[in-house]
Amino acid sequence: MRFRVAKPIVMNSQPSLIRTVSLPLLIFYGLGNILGAGIYVLVGKVAGIAGFWAPLSFVVASLIVAASAFTYAELSARYPVSAGESVYIFEGFGISSLATLVGLLLVLAGCVSSAAIAHGFVGYLNELVPISTSFGLVLLVVALFSIAAWGILQSVTIAALLTVIEIVGLVMVVWAGRDHLGSISESFQLAEISSSQVGMIAIFSGAFLAFYAYIGFEDMVNIAEEVKQPRRNMPLAIIISLIVSTLIYVLVSLTAVLVVNPQQLAISDAPLALIYRIAGNGDSVLWITVISLFAVVNGALIQIIMSARVLYGLANKGWLPSWLGRVSATTHTPVVATLVVSIAVLLAALALPLLELAEMTSALILTIFVLVNVALYRIKRKDPYPVNVQIYPLWVPLTGAAVSAGILLFKWFV
Repeated sequence: MRFRVAKPIVMNSQPSLIRTVSLPLLIFYGLGNILGAGIYVLVGKVAGIAGFWAPLSFVVASLIVAASAFTYAELSARYPVSAGESVYIFEGFGISSLATLVGLLLVLAGCVSSAAIAHGFVGYLNELVPISTSFGLVLLVVALFSIAAWGILQSVTIAALLTVIEIVGLVMVVWAGRDHLGSISESFQLAEISSSQVGMIAIFSGAFLAFYAYIGFEDMVNIAEEVKQPRRNMPLAIIISLIVSTLIYVLVSLTAVLVVNPQQLAISDAPLALIYRIAGNGDSVLWITVISLFAVVNGALIQIIMSARVLYGLANKGWLPSWLGRVSATTHTPVVATLVVSIAVLLAALALPLLELAEMTSALILTIFVLVNVALYRIKRKDPYPVNVQIYPLWVPLTGAAVSAGILLFKWFV
């Protein structure tokens, strides 16, 4: 039995998106969003909550994400279109209003996430030059809008280059702290001593915040209409990005708590620069600060690209006003949607602090994960064996929905 697919509005006079993104570029796109949004900005905040057990919080967060990642992998192959989550919800529940609501929640999450990352940018920038927060935020968002509106191939290529720079920066931090790896047993003896004060509640609270650091893999599905061979490349890129980012997070967070006291990390606006300064015995932090700026910019850029594609996809299906779906004949990007998203990012960044923005993003994405996992369960019951699609067991979306709902309820009631 085949599901009906929401039919897009065909506007022959309008230019369309083009498929220019290869598998390697897509992987770097996902990694750039995941790494930039997380470890560069929030490792200190997670350490402040979970103490020496911060690496465990990242592991728990990766497990929370894992089942949903496989759900997204299957759905992205079934429906390789923009506004992916909204289409998944429509196919699962058949309710266009619910699909639109989920799409708008995703846009809101992207805007709030980008705003949180923008705060991280200003924090690192202040390591180099004193600058007011408001001016720094405006400067960043204008630059990001210009890049995102330029063209998808150009934007994703820039994101890939910035991702390479991000990874170099993380390797530099781990290398600087290599001499501290010998003190793992001593540090975790301290962790055991403090575990009665930290406890599982703090570890899971840290995992709720660390979950934000994994946000990004789901954004990949929203550029599916611009990806080459999406049925093959989308699932591969999602899974590879998640595995690589988990390994990096555990290694960097472990280095962080071995080098710097967790409470000292928690109050830093530029945690990796602090780690590098202490681990390097006072060596200049210029390079790691510059790299961190690139990393943070990358995360914010990808969130803006994703959110604009969701608005475009919703408009193209007739669920939002058609002007949001207009594509530039010159750049082949949804310029109007990109402008709307950029303005929303700036307003959120000016209005709310980093920690509140990050926690709000996590809550929004977890809510979407619950709905998307349930949607796949319903789809699999009605269409279990689609052609040319890698499918996963029925327990995968059930587990994803249960885990996402559980951690969301834990945060609300604890």
